[in-house]
Amino acid sequence: MKRIALMVMKLIWIAPFWFARLCIWGKSDRHTELEKYSFLKMVTTRVNQAGRVMIQAHGIENLPEKMGYVMFPNHQGMFDVLALLECCPHPFTVVMKKEVADVFLVKQIRQFLKAQSIDREDVRGSVQVIRQMTKEVKEGRNYVIFAEGTRSKHQNRVQSFKGGSFKSAVNAKSPVVPVALIDSFKPFDTHSVEKTVVQVYFLPPLYYEDYKDMKSVEIAALVQSRVSEKINDILLSQGRQISGSA
Repeated sequence: MKRIALMVMKLIWIAPFWFARLCIWGKSDRHTELEKYSFLKMVTTRVNQAGRVMIQAHGIENLPEKMGYVMFPNHQGMFDVLALLECCPHPFTVVMKKEVADVFLVKQIRQFLKAQSIDREDVRGSVQVIRQMTKEVKEGRNYVIFAEGTRSKHQNRVQSFKGGSFKSAVNAKSPVVPVALIDSFKPFDTHSVEKTVVQVYFLPPLYYEDYKDMKSVEIAALVQSRVSEKINDILLSQGRQISGSA
């Protein structure tokens, strides 16, 4: 939490203005999705810089040109979305657990992005969320879904991707974009304010023609495999252990 305190201290003079705009714009439809995203992207970049975190993005050219795709990153912690917001050029929204949907600041960002919250214990409610996401993806909205369901407790090791997480993408016949996050756990989990680098790799997408004959669990396994292989390859090339230790 030292890094969060550093971010707050450096930006306390402008943070109230940003928060006010976040609340006002989040409750209004006067601004386009692109305008809202551009604002949040600017804020996120300033926050990351204040926290001495550098985002290195690779493979942006792999993102589909046509909007209406779903990104599936590995999940390392709270910083994941901040890394994606800074480097993804296209507006997107997220799916979050219901348990955190009404936490202060998370709630305001959820309203701002018109994000979905899902209760995994509520089967009927989950089906409704999947239907709404499918509709929005078909209409050209981009989503980020953390298919592991929960953050990894083993740094850069990837947990199993759950097949159910892919239902909205499959139903919408949308491109599926694997995303590999490396060291995204470090900014908030290492209790340090030393400069740190988070790496984001957008991998080549799977299009509907690539996965139309596959079951959702098979798609999940394939995407997980590609993300894991990318992370392992990068860490090995840097002379690091797969465990993700520095």
